[in-house]
Amino acid sequence: MELLARRILVITGIAWLPLLLLSAFGHHLFSTSVKLPFLRDIEVHVRLLAALPVLIAAELLVHSRILPIVKAFLTRRIIRQQDVPKFIGAIDSATNLRNSVPLELGLFALVYSVGQLAWRTQGALLSTSTWFAIPQGGHSHLTAAGYWYVYVSIPIFQFILLRWYLRFFIWFRFLWQVSRLDLHLVPIHPDRAAGLAFLGKSAYAFGPILFAQGALLAGLIASRVLYGGEKLLSFKMQAIGSIAFFLVFVLGPLTMFTPKLAGAKRKGLRDYGRFASFYVKTFEQKWVVQDPSADNELLGSGDIQSLADLGNSYSLVRDMRPVPFDPQDIVRLAAVTAAPLLPLGLIMFSFEQMVTQILKTLF
Repeated sequence: MELLARRILVITGIAWLPLLLLSAFGHHLFSTSVKLPFLRDIEVHVRLLAALPVLIAAELLVHSRILPIVKAFLTRRIIRQQDVPKFIGAIDSATNLRNSVPLELGLFALVYSVGQLAWRTQGALLSTSTWFAIPQGGHSHLTAAGYWYVYVSIPIFQFILLRWYLRFFIWFRFLWQVSRLDLHLVPIHPDRAAGLAFLGKSAYAFGPILFAQGALLAGLIASRVLYGGEKLLSFKMQAIGSIAFFLVFVLGPLTMFTPKLAGAKRKGLRDYGRFASFYVKTFEQKWVVQDPSADNELLGSGDIQSLADLGNSYSLVRDMRPVPFDPQDIVRLAAVTAAPLLPLGLIMFSFEQMVTQILKTLF
């Protein structure tokens, strides 16, 4: 955690710099002898110089933001006293999985088995020469830079990406374990999620991972449009579908708390409805049925304000959301995921035209 900048520079340098040097020695930087020289391969540069550093840097950001979220269950007294040992056990289980050496060795094995098989299959389908592979006789022969790319750069990127998917699983497993506990939820909480709205904000911690995924998609689309001759608008549904998928991927597991929230809402409507019925009957009897002019306590009485407060409390219960996030959370996470796609608009519009189109859309 204390060597974040150094780790970013070293890992990114190992993954990308040898490709630059080997491509230069192989005359594949700008060379027209291959259809796609190294410096024109936008997808590779986005993957290794944008997405990879963000995924590495995200580790510190996620750690610093998730830790207070976990502590909030205790500080806000959402975990009942009798369930604290189970909650601590869930934390210990998640920590052990996160620090598991066998799991990370398994990821390495997966990268150098399934990952390599996927790249060999993709390489066999290449029909044009590139800086990393040249098709000959129905097979693709790797260049010197290609060997480093396939056996070092890509495995590094795949390992870090799979490591993040594993951490997503660990976090979602922890939330599932917590959602099974007898949580102390308050239906009149002003966050309209019985006190669990902070979980929706926890998704912001994964913003860098969503940004990196958006960057990967942007790099892929840019390569297809600039060098594959495809139309930018033909990727519209793919972009929308990808953004929607990652939003569901991050926010979807929070619906594990929906049964608890639904139960809290039903109980709140029942309890506060019963209390409200008793109160309004007493209020009506005191201030409506009887002659209010016969009692000089009408002016300045707190009964009317209490009635209004009771109405507000019941409205909070009635308006409770079934999920611990709100539309604003969805919009912000969608914007983070889509942000890397905005520069693609420069392919079709000038910068001024693109800004104008965005402002028209927003306002």
